[in-house]
Amino acid sequence: MEPDAQIPPAASCRSMAEVRAAIDRLDRALVALLAERQGYIEAAARIKGARGEVYDAARVEEVVAKVLSEAARLGLSPEIAEPVWRTLVERSIAHEFAAYDSLRKGA
Repeated sequence: MEPDAQIPPAASCRSMAEVRAAIDRLDRALVALLAERQGYIEAAARIKGARGEVYDAARVEEVVAKVLSEAARLGLSPEIAEPVWRTLVERSIAHEFAAYDSLRKGA
């Protein structure tokens, strides 16, 4: 993500307006990334051959472990990273089940 010329890095912020502008910019970027991620969830629903393949407990733990490793590398608190990603994965699985069912409803 490219830094905005008018928004300083967090350590250089001197006002709440700067902090809020930066958070708003990051939220827009996160929404775009989550929308892109959702597209891949929908592709998985299309590709998987059986409904039972939608939930994979081992894959959930693999994703969370990778996220926690990256969070540690970048200084993101695991108390933020883990519950956020577990919720993201849980909701993504629910979305994938719905997409899977919707794709096969007419089949």
